[in-house]
Amino acid sequence: MLDLLTDPAAWASLLTLTVMEIVLGIDNIVFISVLTGRLPKETAERARKIGLGLALIFRIILLLLLSFLIGLTAPVFSVFDHAVSWRDIILMAGGLFLIVKATLEIHKGIEGEEEHGKGGPQAAFAAIIAQIIVIDLVFSVDSIITAIGMADHVEVMIVAVVIAIAVMYIAAGPISNFIHAHPTTKMLALSFLLLIGVALIADAIGFHIPRAYIYFAMAFSAGVEVVNILAKKNRSKVTKP
Repeated sequence: MLDLLTDPAAWASLLTLTVMEIVLGIDNIVFISVLTGRLPKETAERARKIGLGLALIFRIILLLLLSFLIGLTAPVFSVFDHAVSWRDIILMAGGLFLIVKATLEIHKGIEGEEEHGKGGPQAAFAAIIAQIIVIDLVFSVDSIITAIGMADHVEVMIVAVVIAIAVMYIAAGPISNFIHAHPTTKMLALSFLLLIGVALIADAIGFHIPRAYIYFAMAFSAGVEVVNILAKKNRSKVTKP
């Protein structure tokens, strides 16, 4: 373990893995922000903490079960000559979940429907945490399997995950507040979730969409939306007497 502190290759892999985990964590932050938006401010903050805490726990557990994760990529059965692994099944289920959830949220936003959770606020909180757990597992499997080929030491992977989750925790609050302060950005975030869901399904059926394309589209759309918000503020200042 001490040898890693003086190993330049270990530091290089740590930096690479940390950046990769932060980038892949964007999906998690957007999903958690959208889900917690219907909760009161204090409860939403607690849900974000629990969601990111679970993401950290799942990733560390999966890293300690590397042999199990490697086994997830082994073919289980074939469909039209395409070998299907447990990883593919998990990604397919996660992608479908994201598409359904984002579609329902978009429908509620357009139709102006309010969500009335059965059993009151506690039941709504429990339902949101359950959904966060499901998608945390999907994103954890995807990111950790991607990380396995980038570092030779589990210790380096764990440190990278801890740093990435810490950055996500710092960013989650401001991002969530921004999304819910501007309704149009929430619709944009839901569109991102649809896009991510499609990408997960594409991965599951063997058609890999480079994440760089997806994140570029997200960044470009977010940039345009920021310009629109600034322009709207400027127009409101001009029209004020």
